[in-house]
Amino acid sequence: PPARCRSWKRFFENVSDVDNFANLWKTKRMSLNIRTVEISKLQHDPDNARKHSERNIKAIAGSLETFGQRKPIVAIASGVVIAGNGTLEAARSLGWTEIEVAYTPAGWTWEQARAFALADNRTAELAEWDSEKLAAQLIELDSVGWELDNVGFEKLQPPTEELPIPKRRPVTCPDCGAEFVPE
Repeated sequence: PPARCRSWKRFFENVSDVDNFANLWKTKRMSLNIRTVEISKLQHDPDNARKHSERNIKAIAGSLETFGQRKPIVAIASGVVIAGNGTLEAARSLGWTEIEVAYTPAGWTWEQARAFALADNRTAELAEWDSEKLAAQLIELDSVGWELDNVGFEKLQPPTEELPIPKRRPVTCPDCGAEFVPE
């Protein structure tokens, strides 16, 4: 890396020997250390910048009931949860006694853990919904009886007015190149 690159310089300042370098490199790859942990041994992050409303906790609890836990929460070695505080609260509300936890790498500083916690929340906020695809998927799930509040959405209400039928667009056949309007 170029000598003028500050982030690489900081990275290499922390490397005092080959073993330390190997450990830092492993941390950059983010191998996961996941364990099943008693919920009573975990604490919410008292400085968590993310707030969880009752509606949010109810939606998380509904998801946990419907799908189970599909991704671990993240904690530091002392048991303070830095990502997944809402999931921890929802699991407690359901009476769970254990939960899957991914622990941060042993060499992480508190600042690295804090930065990860902020990044975990902020990167999700930066995503956008494709409103047409979202509407189509919600309509599909609602039509087959899914409880939409278990995935964080409100029950769909029938439209109060006649909606215009979207104009069908022509498509081109990939084999022959003919253009036609699907029925």
